[in-house]
Amino acid sequence: MEQLNTLSQVYVVLTDFVVKYALQVLGAAVVLLVGLLVAGMAQRALLRTQARRQMDPTLSQFIASAARLVVLTLFALIALSNLGISIAPMLAAVGGMAVGAGFALQGLASNYGAGLSIILGRLFRLGDTIKVMDCAGIVEEITLSTTRLKTDDGASVIIPNRKIVGEVHSNSYHHRVVTGSIGVRYGSDPQRAVGLILGALSTQAEVSMEHPAQAGIESFGPETIAITYRYWAPSGRYFQTRHAVNSAIYVALTEAGVDLRPADRRRLQPTPDGT
Repeated sequence: MEQLNTLSQVYVVLTDFVVKYALQVLGAAVVLLVGLLVAGMAQRALLRTQARRQMDPTLSQFIASAARLVVLTLFALIALSNLGISIAPMLAAVGGMAVGAGFALQGLASNYGAGLSIILGRLFRLGDTIKVMDCAGIVEEITLSTTRLKTDDGASVIIPNRKIVGEVHSNSYHHRVVTGSIGVRYGSDPQRAVGLILGALSTQAEVSMEHPAQAGIESFGPETIAITYRYWAPSGRYFQTRHAVNSAIYVALTEAGVDLRPADRRRLQPTPDGT
C-alpha cells in the first residue's frame, strides 16, 4: 500500500508538471525553431544583398554571421522568458564568467580584436599578396583569430591576427615585384642591352602591363656594367613567370651578340688623385 501511495503521488506530481509546463516547454521549443529559421533566412538574405553590391567576401560573411547570432540570441531570450525563467541572474553570471575568461584568454581575445580590426578596416582582402614580419604569401583565409597565407612553394602559414595588427606589413595586392640583374662587358652598348631586355619583357603575357617594366644601368663594376630590371608578376605564378622572363632575356641578348658577364655590383672606387 505504501508503494502504491508513493506511485500515486509521483503520478500526481508528473501530471501537474505536464499540465502546468508542457505548453510552456512546447512554446519555447517552437520559438527556438522559428528563431533558427529566421536567423538562417536573415543570414542568406544579407549574403545575397552584399554579393549584389560586390562587397568583400570576408566582411560579408562576418556581417551575416553576426546578424544570425543576434537573431538567435533574441529568440533564445524570448524562449527563456516563455518558460518563466528570469534572465537577469543568468546575464550577471555570464558577465562574471566573461570577466574571468577574459583574464584567462587574453591572447585569444587580442586575436579576436585584431581580427575585427582587419575585417572591418579592410587592411587586406582574400587573394592579396602581403608580407608581414618574415612571412609572405597570398591571403587564403581571414578569420577572427588567424590569417592563413599560401607561400610560393604551396605551404600554408597561419599567423595570429595580433601579430599582424600593429606591425608594418606590405600589400602588393595580386602581383609581386620581380627584380633581376645581368652584367655586360665594357665596350658593349648598355643602352642596346636595356632595350633588348625591355623588348623581351614586353613579349611575356604574364608580365603586368598595368605597372610598366623598368630596366637600366645600376652600377659600374671593375669588369662589367650591371644592368637591373624590374617588373610585376602574378603572385600565383611568381616562379613560372620569373623563369620564363629570364629565358626570354637570355635568348634576346645572346642572339643579338651581347657579351654577357656575371653582374658585378662592386662600384668603382675613386683613386687618391680623384680619377
